[in-house]
Amino acid sequence: MSPQANSNDQNPVINVAPSPHVFSMGMTIPVMMRDVLIALVPAVGMAVYFFHWYAVKQLSICVLACLGAEAVFTRMRNRPLSLGDLSATVTGLILGLSLPATAPWYVGAISAVVAIGIGKIVFGGLGMNIFNPAMVGRAFVMIAFAGKMAASGYIDPASGIDALSQATPLSAFKQFGATVPLSSLFWGTTNGSIGETSALICLLGGLYLCFRRIAAWQIPAGILVTVAVIGAVANLADLHSQWTVFHHLLGGALFFGAFFIATDPVTSPVTSAGKWIFGIGIGALVMLLRLFSGYPEGVMFAVLLMNALTPLINRWAIPRPFGGV
Repeated sequence: MSPQANSNDQNPVINVAPSPHVFSMGMTIPVMMRDVLIALVPAVGMAVYFFHWYAVKQLSICVLACLGAEAVFTRMRNRPLSLGDLSATVTGLILGLSLPATAPWYVGAISAVVAIGIGKIVFGGLGMNIFNPAMVGRAFVMIAFAGKMAASGYIDPASGIDALSQATPLSAFKQFGATVPLSSLFWGTTNGSIGETSALICLLGGLYLCFRRIAAWQIPAGILVTVAVIGAVANLADLHSQWTVFHHLLGGALFFGAFFIATDPVTSPVTSAGKWIFGIGIGALVMLLRLFSGYPEGVMFAVLLMNALTPLINRWAIPRPFGGV
């Protein structure tokens, strides 16, 4: 509590706020979104390199559809146009990177409209949504167009791109018990959603976000440590399995989800302890779905489920004031 004199009034202005009493004028929403876009540049470049025109088409559709939906829905609510904060651009880019390259154009367009309309605007706009908008849109098309989003949605034998002529690594192991080399998962020379195939590229972009303090490092750390521990236990329980803990870590959307999706500051807890709980919960749910369900991947549903628990986690993880009980 600190009184401040007001030149226009004899009464002092009392500002009451919890510590830390630090404010950065430079950390605005456009600046944060710009850093996310910079961090996504390697993933976009890798997607275009491996998937060529498929990636360009998918990303363009999702970004343009998100911008259009943002403009329409904000006008419907009689609110000023907010495209300049870059949040809709980030949502469209993350959404496009989370989709398979060969998904039809209408899948990307519908998922974008759902992401902005139901995942964001219906709650009141940026900062008020409780679920990650991009994952809301992806979950909708995952259910509505399962045939276009499942393993068969990635296969395109007529194309000349090797990555598009094979099933995703997690689907191949789940259905046929087939494994892929760890080097392929690390570098990204496998099929999958266009932004998730290379663990290295996702790690580089994620470390940039953590360095810039846009992403809280506790969340990806909690996710990766939990997946590693549960994966190691699963390996010990089945020593003959060809799918190791390293396959769980490098495969699927784990790195992309841990750094770019789970770290959304709006839909994740605010305290350090809460972030650890959030990350550990996501990691545990991912492994639960991968090991005991018929669904090969679990990052999207794990993030959405933990988004729903974020208000409770914030209540559980309230820090104790200095000297308090």
